[in-house]
Amino acid sequence: MKNSIKFLGAIITVMLPSVLLAQSGTYTLNGKVGSLSAPAKVYLVYNGATGGRQVDSTAITNGTFSFTGTLVAPESAYLIINKKGTGINTRAISYISIYLEPATIAVIGPDSLDNAKVTGGQINADNAKLTVVLAPVTAKMEALNKEYEAASPEQRQSKDFTDALEKKSDSLEKEQKEIYLTFIKANPNSLISLFALKSCAGSVPDVNEVEPVFNSLSESIRSTKMGIDYATAIAKMKKTAVGAVAPDFTQADTSGKEISLHDFKGKYVLVDFWASWCGPCRAENPNVVKAFNQYKDKGFTVLGVSLDRPGAKEKWLKAIHDDHLTWTQVSDFSFWKNAVAQLYAVQAIPQNFLIGPDGKIVAKNLRGVDLDNKLTELFGKK
Repeated sequence: MKNSIKFLGAIITVMLPSVLLAQSGTYTLNGKVGSLSAPAKVYLVYNGATGGRQVDSTAITNGTFSFTGTLVAPESAYLIINKKGTGINTRAISYISIYLEPATIAVIGPDSLDNAKVTGGQINADNAKLTVVLAPVTAKMEALNKEYEAASPEQRQSKDFTDALEKKSDSLEKEQKEIYLTFIKANPNSLISLFALKSCAGSVPDVNEVEPVFNSLSESIRSTKMGIDYATAIAKMKKTAVGAVAPDFTQADTSGKEISLHDFKGKYVLVDFWASWCGPCRAENPNVVKAFNQYKDKGFTVLGVSLDRPGAKEKWLKAIHDDHLTWTQVSDFSFWKNAVAQLYAVQAIPQNFLIGPDGKIVAKNLRGVDLDNKLTELFGKK
């Protein structure tokens, strides 16, 4: 993302060919990490069968712990140890990424999860192979994170400093993506190649890049539950690709009046997904305000769609006032389940779609200078 320092860590996922993996069944996860005991706890974080984040926890005794459960399909997960046993929303943790699959999985570390090894199950075995290949770029990413964390408040406010880190971040992400794609190309029969595709596609996938890679996977992988689900996601992405007719929607504005996208036909409208609780969104708002004020008399407007939480109308209204957002705003206060966000396959904010007078999507995810450049291209300098 432009104009922000990204969290550079990534779940490292890939696998060599193995089409006969069991898709569902029972897993057992046994661990031995140092000699920790209460109050330390171990947390297992993954997506549950019904969707949404699932967090299981267990006590740790003399460094040992165990989890068991059933799976509909293999899941990527995080295993986290908090020595104080106070949950996962704290910095006082160590963690490791693993895969839950129908197998007996072992996590063994001499002193912490940072140095632990994962064995058991084909997915975890091949994930370990890719970890070795990715180790150099992973180390660079960690160093860049530390450089940002060590920076002074003055440095973080310096455009030169943040731009330099952003440039390094983009370069490292490109390097990491190439490694993922190389593995996927070499292993079309691998279920984990699908995990890898989802990883390198990120939270704002480009369907023109994603679809050909997905289609290169074997039929046996594309026909798994995960493959079918991702094919459905790709179909939804195509509906909001550049050049597609933007899906129409209706949602209530700040006064409760129903507002529809088609109300803006004949103008360029930026459908801007944001929320009062979203720091990067609030940081981007001045750029959108500037663009709106500069081009609003030339046939350009903004339609804000907020992913605010249930019961947060007052916070939403305050953010609109504080950030000087004078264009139309709508929300259904359903958080990530906002109906418009789901229609547009929005998985991360801020995110936006520039829609032309004919109702077709002209551009996507225009942030900062990119938004200004696109509007200058369309309307000329004011």
